[in-house]
Amino acid sequence: MPFILSIVQRFKNERRNMSLTSRHLLGLQGVPKEDIQLILDTATTFREVLERPIKKVPTLQGKTIVNLFYENSTRTRISFELAQKRLSADTINFSTSTSSAKKGETFKDTVRNIEAMKVDMIVVRHESAGVPQYLTRISKANILNAGDGLHEHPTQGLLDMYSIREKTGSLEGLKVCIVGDVGHSRVALSNIFGLNSMGAKVSVCGPLTMIPVGIEKLGVKIYTDINKAIAENDVLNVLRIQLERKAGQVIPSTREYHNYYGITAERIEKNNKNILILHPGPINRGVEITSEVADGPYQVILDQVTNGVAVRMAVLYLLGTMH
Repeated sequence: MPFILSIVQRFKNERRNMSLTSRHLLGLQGVPKEDIQLILDTATTFREVLERPIKKVPTLQGKTIVNLFYENSTRTRISFELAQKRLSADTINFSTSTSSAKKGETFKDTVRNIEAMKVDMIVVRHESAGVPQYLTRISKANILNAGDGLHEHPTQGLLDMYSIREKTGSLEGLKVCIVGDVGHSRVALSNIFGLNSMGAKVSVCGPLTMIPVGIEKLGVKIYTDINKAIAENDVLNVLRIQLERKAGQVIPSTREYHNYYGITAERIEKNNKNILILHPGPINRGVEITSEVADGPYQVILDQVTNGVAVRMAVLYLLGTMH
């Protein structure tokens, strides 16, 4: 137990002079560089905890956190739940399929009933953009956005940045290209906002039907040639083609998409053997990326999953210990 006590003491010492500027994490748009830096640095400490024989610290003991998921999720929900348990928080999982929402209870009434149980933090995932912001007006708890509609997915953006920094050492000046279904992606927006704040040079690549009109106003470059994008960038963050959001209607077929924009070992070998490949998952193998690349030496996809727990631990800790 001594190493756990030393970690807890280190957190207490670091907290004396460092704090986030907001008591919520609703997105990465407008979040100061210093806040992102603090989250990533704190995640490094928690990443060490995950390598210990006992992967648990008592930093949020006595805190109650509700996972309010109105949208299906596997990775994000499990990652948040595991992060909460690693911090010794009490976790409650809310499922719409077994809730009073099925009986007609309004979202507002659901939240107020949950809050009446004296919860400290709400992690929310919803198909409608703006729900986390709305929660801040009707709840006194800390609100953490786990993905809202086509708006943002801030912890995914943070774990992507952490995974890139872990491999490259720095985000400043790094060239990162987001490839694929940008128009349907909340991950893309969080990456763009976060990476821009950290001094990276961000671009997007895909068929123009998948690139939002005016996205260049966010400070990104647009590629329509995947080979050029691979050759001119240090990192590719490959997005899933979101067929459930009708992405299939803006391309002739997934086969044709793969022929023109699929990330293959041949394209990497030909254009840039030093490229780093990320993917937020789940992967459509053979569509946006081949199995050879998804399982190969260029990618850090499983590292992203592990890092996701550490990053979410960092965010939960920093929000949960604010005064």
